[in-house]
Amino acid sequence: MTAPRQDRVRAAVRRLGEWVAGLRWSDVPTEVQERLLTVLVDAVAVTALGSREPAQRAVVDAWDPPGGPAPLLGTGRSVAVDAAAWLNATASVRLELDDGHRLAGGHPAAHGFPAVLALASRTRTTGADLGSALLAAYEVAARFGRATRLRQGVHPHGNWGVVGAGAGCARVLGLRGDETAVAVDAASGLPVAGPFSAALDGNPVRDHWVGASNQSGLAAARLASSRTGHLTGVAAASLGDLLGALDPAALDESLGERWEVLGGYFKQHSSCSFTHAAIDAALGLRERFDGEAGDVVVEIHSLGAQLDRTTWPTPLAAMFSLPFVVATALLRGHVVPADLSSDALGDPATADLARRVTVRAAADLDARLPGERPVRVTVDTPAGKLVEERPNPVGDAAYHPFTAEDRVRVLGDLLGAPEVVAAVREQCAALPDAADAGDVLRALGSATRFR
Repeated sequence: MTAPRQDRVRAAVRRLGEWVAGLRWSDVPTEVQERLLTVLVDAVAVTALGSREPAQRAVVDAWDPPGGPAPLLGTGRSVAVDAAAWLNATASVRLELDDGHRLAGGHPAAHGFPAVLALASRTRTTGADLGSALLAAYEVAARFGRATRLRQGVHPHGNWGVVGAGAGCARVLGLRGDETAVAVDAASGLPVAGPFSAALDGNPVRDHWVGASNQSGLAAARLASSRTGHLTGVAAASLGDLLGALDPAALDESLGERWEVLGGYFKQHSSCSFTHAAIDAALGLRERFDGEAGDVVVEIHSLGAQLDRTTWPTPLAAMFSLPFVVATALLRGHVVPADLSSDALGDPATADLARRVTVRAAADLDARLPGERPVRVTVDTPAGKLVEERPNPVGDAAYHPFTAEDRVRVLGDLLGAPEVVAAVREQCAALPDAADAGDVLRALGSATRFR
């Protein structure tokens, strides 16, 4: 690491801190406000959905969190701030349905929203200030994601996204710009070095890296609040040397002019985002032939080519297996949480078709990164070979993006409870006018109660 690069990171972080501290909801463009609230609806709903999973319930029971002010979404319980930050975070990514950002290469909201919401449940915060804190969490995390190029084999969960939690929590605490910069800096020095292979293996520790991100962001904001921190530009070493490469210029480029939240995506399939375009293509092919599918070839960019395993010991492994999700889409016509049940994972027909799915990296598709994440799927059918290609998944900001209404419909279908999503949307819409955001958060806790 060179000193000039560290100096540039420090200067960019200082500017980010001043921007976060000065961010006012009333100054945010209407389009950005509306998108942020849609992301919040999505985050609350998919967290509640994840909370219903048996594995998530088992984690909560084993954790046995103490009571407190922060809603544990989907459960009807309120627990301590740190426990809510961790457990809501793991629930939010449990089913691979949380929103993300293609150019950041990960999930800005999941890395910071649970911590920000939990802290706001304890700290008297207006709804407008909470909206600013959530927006700050998303924008800062996405910028660090765009600036970071992780080493091959490193999973993005739990590293660059920690800064979003730090920034958002600092905003909830009302820290000054210089203090907020310390929080962002400290958060960037608390990354998880998680291997991508953990997701392919189906190791649920991958979900807990996002829990760690939220707790680490809380810790970073508290460190800054104690006035014992020291801004050094540590991300130049942690993200820029140890875990990959960091471009300081990308951290504050067009700050306050380009809104990252407008460039995110929403999901309709319960699987890794690298698989979504392939699922879309498989669903298109399914409509074009009758009878059984023969051999299947999935040509994809090199980022997704590693998702080629034909066994799935856990639901997480299945969500990171192109053979599984493509076979499931062709046979069932969807990839939703029910397709991750033990019966579905053990279905012989799915396993048989998955063994006939070949995954290949394609140079021509690689050439279209990062603007696209393209895929080409070829299926042998009774009528001959059929081919479908997709440039990006449906729901991406650059390809058939979902509107707020689209997202409510999809979430209602996934939850099997459209009335719950409607209630969540109503509460989130009321957030900016709330004198105490805690009232809205408690209402969200009640609205999402499933057990």
